[in-house]
Amino acid sequence: MGGRGRAYTIVALCLALLAAGVVAGVEWARRWEGSVTLLGNWTGGDEDRFRREVLEPFEREHRIRVVYQGSSAESQVLAADVEAGTPPDVVVMPGPGELAAYAGQGRLEPLDGLFDPDHYDPMWAPEVAGAVHWVPVKADLKSMVWHPGALPEAEVARIARDPGEWCLALESGATSGWPGTDWVEDVLLQQAGWETYQKWATGRLPWTDGAVRKAWTTWGALVGAGDRQRVQRALLANYADPWGGSDPACVKERLEHQASFVRSGAHWMAVRGRYAHAKAVIPGARRDATAWEVAGDLAAMLRDTPGARALIRHLADPGTAQLGFTANRAVPTATYDADPMTGRVDATLRARGTMRCWDASDAMPPAMRDAFHQAALRFLAAPDELPQRLAVLEEMRARHRDAAWLPTVCGNG
Repeated sequence: MGGRGRAYTIVALCLALLAAGVVAGVEWARRWEGSVTLLGNWTGGDEDRFRREVLEPFEREHRIRVVYQGSSAESQVLAADVEAGTPPDVVVMPGPGELAAYAGQGRLEPLDGLFDPDHYDPMWAPEVAGAVHWVPVKADLKSMVWHPGALPEAEVARIARDPGEWCLALESGATSGWPGTDWVEDVLLQQAGWETYQKWATGRLPWTDGAVRKAWTTWGALVGAGDRQRVQRALLANYADPWGGSDPACVKERLEHQASFVRSGAHWMAVRGRYAHAKAVIPGARRDATAWEVAGDLAAMLRDTPGARALIRHLADPGTAQLGFTANRAVPTATYDADPMTGRVDATLRARGTMRCWDASDAMPPAMRDAFHQAALRFLAAPDELPQRLAVLEEMRARHRDAAWLPTVCGNG
């Protein structure tokens, strides 16, 4: 063989060895030391970000593969999996009501030693069924009325009396109606105060109580309940982006009662949206105290495995990437100091001395929550039938009197 042939042979051999090394390296990288199944409600772009910023770093560090399933029908998927005896190791759910039900059935594992409870206001991670069973991984602020940045706050209160100024969108698939229940809850919180709100949200105040009835009628008057054309548009409009698409539900409206997640939406970015506290626009709101509704995504463990425990620790770790706002006081405040509005929302969610109350429907037993959602849709279309709606809800409360209602939903610790 000539010198040139030998050279080609040596080069080919080196390339083959290099390729073999790369393949071996890839195969070695795929040798997981364990796996963990995770169910959540993040899909699409939210799922992509969750995988990229939260799950992939966990996999690299722990060599534990995360098998993630995202579903907009998470409640139904989880119920079916639990019934079949194949629950996920870990679940991330919006709100504590459904998790409290599973904890009461002995389906959730205690999270003792997996995170520091002192990093949270106790209302975020309370003791239920003898232990703490969930930890917040994301938080959102509610009790917010969004308006164009150029609109003075005094003008916001004035135009709020005109139903035509409110953008209203209640469609949300299996959970349609929740933007309406948010309204009723917030009106009750601002008019009656957090003590009355807490009694109602924990099943100790009848739906037929005068304060609850007043909250419904106040909401109806503000947004034009019974206006057929307006209601039809609101019932079909998706809450995620009522301003977008070829036939937007909201066009000229200047106000929207919605949580902090909308701040990054195209519409509110374009008009440099700002927010006022809901009590500024709610007739009869108490001026002597300020309370905020909050919401959050909570991680719980259904199977106590090494992978599940490691994942819970990771999700609660203040060094883990944040998907939005957080309730974890150990996360540096600098994370949210990019602009004054972001810092203001963060301070409201985490500051001591600020009264925060869980979104009531998220905190109620699932059957009560679902009935509340449906009642909001029906009331908007037929406000004259409110007595019947409240009677049905009160019957549901009585039927589920022994369900796993939370002991408290408010706190300022």
